[in-house]
Amino acid sequence: MIQPDEPAPVLFAEPGSSYWPVLWGPGFAAVALGVELLTGGRVNWPVWLLVGGGFAVAALVWTQARRRLCSVSLTPYHLRCGREVLAVEQVAEVGEVGVPAGARVLGGGWSAPKGCHELPVRLADGSVLLAWARDAEALRDALRRRLDARS
Repeated sequence: MIQPDEPAPVLFAEPGSSYWPVLWGPGFAAVALGVELLTGGRVNWPVWLLVGGGFAVAALVWTQARRRLCSVSLTPYHLRCGREVLAVEQVAEVGEVGVPAGARVLGGGWSAPKGCHELPVRLADGSVLLAWARDAEALRDALRRRLDARS
């Protein structure tokens, strides 16, 4: 794969997940703590701090995994879906490509991640891969512009 000497501009990007789910656990723990404060009696501060912190750590691990495995980026040189990188110079056609049964999904999974739409990509050797993105039309348009600029 060609590696440019300077960082390549990003033509399309999807992060895979935002970090706001990390706030769910502390938010639920704060609500529960508020209920305990309003009802009177003994307030379990350490328990709710541990519960909120534990949920935040679990959500952070989940979010980091989603950002690594479900992110998509396109530069002038590479298309990356999840963990797999495809050189753009290998792409021959995108979009209006017939998808054979059993076409390999880019990124290493059995199927596109939940909430993502598949985009068929024909390679120069004639094989077909399925790229994916939440906004597959925007990825298709960006990839077509890149392929048109290459020709």
